[in-house]
Amino acid sequence: MRLIVTRPAGQEAELVERLLALGHEVYHVPLIRIEPLSDKPIDVSGYDWIVVTSPNGARELLRRAAGPLPRVAAIGRATAAALGHADLVARVSTQEGLFEVMPSAPGRVLVAAAEDARGYLAHALGADTIPLYRTLPLVPEQPLRGDLCLLASASASRAFGALATGIPAVSIGPETTRAARKAGVDVVAEARTHDIGGLVAAVVAVGGSS
Repeated sequence: MRLIVTRPAGQEAELVERLLALGHEVYHVPLIRIEPLSDKPIDVSGYDWIVVTSPNGARELLRRAAGPLPRVAAIGRATAAALGHADLVARVSTQEGLFEVMPSAPGRVLVAAAEDARGYLAHALGADTIPLYRTLPLVPEQPLRGDLCLLASASASRAFGALATGIPAVSIGPETTRAARKAGVDVVAEARTHDIGGLVAAVVAVGGSS
């Protein structure tokens, strides 16, 4: 199959390599760009938990945190891997799924997320929020052509939907699927584990190994 990988530049290598190893024709066409919002250190002292909702948020948190982190909750395995360690990982990679596994009395919580992230967690936990980065949509120079598009974030889903290509997609998880379908994308499969391995397995389930 001819596959389109939409991850930001610099974050595509592992996924592309695994798909090529399966015999697919793979094209990397970034549909979003990650832009940090600040270089100012983040004072994490006084918080009992930090909740991180994406791998990009995890990387920015580690880059800017002043001092050791308190307990950390991650929205999924990929986010936990980007952190290097998480005390709590959601079983279902959504904000609602993460809220379900949080302690009933978590104390003072900081939600570290994208600038345009949903506010569900912050509201449900009575938490402070710090936006760490923004995602900017990119428009490819040439029309996209392929059999299947791989979507690994809600922002990439919205950017892909805006192109109205008619190409079906595989999604990395529930929030990505929700955003894609809202943007008019035909999502034909969703990864069972919300990481690169799950995304590759979903591709195999849809179209075999080549």
